[in-house]
Amino acid sequence: MTVQDRGRPGLAHLGVPRGGWLDAAAATLANRLVGNREDCAVLEVSGGGLTLRHEGAGRWVSVTGAGCSVEVSGAARGHGAATWLPSGAGLRLGPATRGVRSYLAVGGGLAVEPVLGSRSTDTLAWVGPPQVLRGSVLPVGPVTGAPPGVDVAPLRRHGPLRVLPGPRLDWFGAEVLHDLCAQEYVVSPRSNRVGLRLQGRRLERSRAGELPSEPMVLGAVQVPPDGQPVVFLADHPTTGGYPVIAVVLGEDLTSCAQLGPGQPVRFALG
Repeated sequence: MTVQDRGRPGLAHLGVPRGGWLDAAAATLANRLVGNREDCAVLEVSGGGLTLRHEGAGRWVSVTGAGCSVEVSGAARGHGAATWLPSGAGLRLGPATRGVRSYLAVGGGLAVEPVLGSRSTDTLAWVGPPQVLRGSVLPVGPVTGAPPGVDVAPLRRHGPLRVLPGPRLDWFGAEVLHDLCAQEYVVSPRSNRVGLRLQGRRLERSRAGELPSEPMVLGAVQVPPDGQPVVFLADHPTTGGYPVIAVVLGEDLTSCAQLGPGQPVRFALG
C-alpha cells in the first residue's frame, strides 16, 4: 500500500522518476466520487485486504479499480460509489477478485507531507512518503466539495497492448518486432510498480554487448539479456542500458496496472 497522486513529471533530468498512480482512470474517478479535485492523493492498495479505522469527523470515501468487497463496520457497501464513513467506523476492503490495484479516496484527500511537489511514493528510489504499513496514521485535508451524486466509470479497452516501434530495433533481427506481437506472454510474479515483467518465448538480439545508459520513458518495452520483455510502469528508472524494442501507447498503460501474475498479455502494432 502506498499513497499516490499524479506524480512528479518534469524531473527526469534530475534522475527523479515521475511515479504516481498506475491506474489513472480509477484513481481520478475515486476522487471525483467524493467531491475531491482529480489530483488529490489517494491510497493505492495492491491485492486488497485492507482494514483501517477513521478517527476524525465523518467523511465520504470511495473505492475503485480492482474489484473487491467494501464494508463499513461490517455492513456491505458499494464498489465505485461514494460511501459515508462515520467517525470511529472501520473500513474493510476484501481481497481483489478482479484486477490487482484498488484506489481509496477520502473527502479532502490524503494530506501526507509532499516531497518535490508530490505526495506519491516512488518504490524504486523511495522518494516521497514512507510505505503505508500496519499502524500507519494518515492525515486528511479539508473537505472542498461534495459527492456529485452520479459519475461514469471510463470505458476499459480490452485486447492487446498497442505498441509503436522502439528506438533500438537495430539491436534485433528484422522479424523480432513481429515475434513480439505474434506470441502470448504471461505476467511474472516479479512484476511491480517499476515494470510489468513478462514470460514467454525469448526475444533474440542480433548484437552482442550492452548499450550505454540512455533515457527511458513510461511504457518502454525493454529487453534484458534473458530475452524476456519488461514494460516500464510509473516507478521506472529514468535511464537504462537494455535496448527498447517498442513503446506501449499511453492509453493502454492503465490496463497494465490491473494485470496480475499468470495473466496473459499480447501486443499489437498501434
